[in-house]
Amino acid sequence: MATSVGGTQAIPIESKDDLLCITPLGAGREVGRSCIVVEYKNKTIMLDCGLHAGHEGINSLPLIDLVDPAKVDLLLVTHFHVDHAAAVPYYLEKTPFRGRTFMTRPTKGVFRWMASDYIRITNTSNSDSSGLYSEADLISAHSKIEEIDVHQQVEVNGIKFTAYNAGHVLGAAMFLIEIAGVKLLYTGDYSREEDRHLVPAENPGVPVDILITESTYGLHNHEPRVERERALIKQVRGVVRRRGNCLLPVTALGRTQELLLILEEHWSRNSSDLEHVPVYFISALGKTGTRLYQKYVMDMSQRIQRQLSRTGRNPFDFRYIKTRTSLNDVPDRGPCVVLATPGMLQSGVSRQLLERWAPRPENGLVITGYSVEGTLAREINNSMDDIQALSGGKIPLRMAISNISFSAHVDGAQNCAFIDEIRAAVVVLVHGEESNMMRLRANLLDKYKGSAYQLAVYAPRRAETIELHFRGEKIARAIGGLANKVPTDGSFTAGILVEKDFNYRLVNTVDLLEFTGIAPVAVEQLQQVPYASSFELLRLHLEQMFGELPISTETSNNGISKTLRVYDSVDVTHASWKTVVDVEWESNLMSDMAADSVVAVIFNIESCPASVKLTQGRGCSHSGDNSAAEGDHDNCTSLEAVPGPERTNKNTEIAAKLILFLRQQFTQVDHNSDCITVHLNDQIAEIDTASLEVRTESAVLQARLEPLIAQVCRALRPLSHRTTALPPPEPPTPEETGSEHKNEDIEMASSSSSSSSSSDSDSSGEDNDAKVAQVEKS
Repeated sequence: MATSVGGTQAIPIESKDDLLCITPLGAGREVGRSCIVVEYKNKTIMLDCGLHAGHEGINSLPLIDLVDPAKVDLLLVTHFHVDHAAAVPYYLEKTPFRGRTFMTRPTKGVFRWMASDYIRITNTSNSDSSGLYSEADLISAHSKIEEIDVHQQVEVNGIKFTAYNAGHVLGAAMFLIEIAGVKLLYTGDYSREEDRHLVPAENPGVPVDILITESTYGLHNHEPRVERERALIKQVRGVVRRRGNCLLPVTALGRTQELLLILEEHWSRNSSDLEHVPVYFISALGKTGTRLYQKYVMDMSQRIQRQLSRTGRNPFDFRYIKTRTSLNDVPDRGPCVVLATPGMLQSGVSRQLLERWAPRPENGLVITGYSVEGTLAREINNSMDDIQALSGGKIPLRMAISNISFSAHVDGAQNCAFIDEIRAAVVVLVHGEESNMMRLRANLLDKYKGSAYQLAVYAPRRAETIELHFRGEKIARAIGGLANKVPTDGSFTAGILVEKDFNYRLVNTVDLLEFTGIAPVAVEQLQQVPYASSFELLRLHLEQMFGELPISTETSNNGISKTLRVYDSVDVTHASWKTVVDVEWESNLMSDMAADSVVAVIFNIESCPASVKLTQGRGCSHSGDNSAAEGDHDNCTSLEAVPGPERTNKNTEIAAKLILFLRQQFTQVDHNSDCITVHLNDQIAEIDTASLEVRTESAVLQARLEPLIAQVCRALRPLSHRTTALPPPEPPTPEETGSEHKNEDIEMASSSSSSSSSSDSDSSGEDNDAKVAQVEKS
């Protein structure tokens, strides 16, 4: 693995398919509208699709136009918060995206109501921009979302992904994604801290090539959880003791439930002092959210489940928390405690209460979460003397303000520890303001500089693409019968390689259907070769090449067809009424080679008229005295009839060419002047170069080699060479000639040809042409 951008040594890019591209369409050096696109091997995955809390309408969307939605295969959503999920209905309903969308079961359940609350707030705010989508769009999009359980692996078009616990909020997941052997872990927002109701983020425990992680707090570290809880209770009690109203702006679902558990526990322990002080949770989703958390209690930590088992009471069935949907019951003067949405104080109930309580110093404001840049909550944190009212004008800000972070994001130390645990070669930082992100990047590079852990760290801006080069290994698994024998170093295994979705399997032909669902199909081949000569001439040439061939005859209304069977695999059919020869065979390596040889012989007959002279003497078997036959006698002599030294020389020549043929059939073939050595797995055979005899202890290998040697010997012998005599020619049938009178003409022509040959061996070229014409006529 190497990258094509700074930080590591670049290597040449052999194929664009080897480039893995990561592009933040949102959350690149910013917090909000998380949307990361990963592209590799022609697969495209979108990770989260949220909105920016500091912007409105189209401006709050990620830059989704940079990637064609029609090419996106998967949309994986880590959790239900607005900045990670609120743009999902827009993407599913307003763009050409037709891929699949996945969330965990609790995330999908809560997301429906969070998005509905977003629609309500958008429609009731003072914004001039229209909502991005309607309730009907949300219902349609929600029906398309598929659920995934934690630790469940899903595969879609070659993309494997698994959800792991991420902490943060109920149902939050980090996704481990694998494409063609390259593993990528996207944390989303995650927390390594075990609180009252959530399981902390977990390490998948597998090697990871790329880690995409949040950097919300950069190098800033949280105070211990116990100290933060004490500080919260101290601030709240201080406000109510001076008979003030305490406001905690929160999101509808998420860390709010952790705060409710803390307040419920403290009020129950101090009921005598605090029973008269009401605690309100005001949100349109308040009651719905409580029911959802009661429903998914078994997806929470062991602490919650033990509490449920011990008391028999659901921990989210609150006694001291009063859930409301409006401000009707909230008094103008305290004491009381109110948790109200939204958390960034941009609009809604929390903004109304802030404007109502801000002028009085006995009141208090406790900001408990991360404040996004550009929101009123961030501005108040940076100190203000007054605030802008939604209705216009300025309101003095005299209430006490404190910031106690209960954000469920990892801090700097936790993030660095997790990066060290995963030890990915590439770390990509997202979801963080530029200053925090760059400080964390510099710290990581400095920490591992010169160490054995070679780390490349990237902090891309929004719309900036990181290109990483992976030269993935292709590993094939032997299954079925091939898996019965454990391979050793240097051993060879043959089978059919089946590739599907970057998975490679090596199987035997007999196991193909069972293990791959692929049925072997025999390919029947038919080649029609132009041919206008006689069947006997065709038979003569083929038998001189391949030895004696079996013949089958079939009579039909059209005439007679005769078929020669070559090597028991290729049928050569000559029909009396056709001007072509049909060559048929079932395609495989040996049959294809034999069929090519047959076609070559037929073309040779048609292209070389002089070959017809061979029919005059019927090869080596005729007993005439013509000089032409005697002149060809040496070419017709069988190999066995050659004297010993000459036969040895001929076989040595054949052995030299045999080596070339064997190397096409076997992986390892060695030779010297005396023998050829053939290796097949752990079996060895030796072939004597003089006698071409096979010596081996393997009957299977011997049965395979001997036919091959015989085939090569036949192919390398001269065209006129025969090892056995041809049978006498069959007399033509009446069906072939058409009449008895025609038979007599042919016999007379043959007799005349034989007589002229014996009486005048030095006949002129014109006489020879006449003989050829007579034979062709026959």
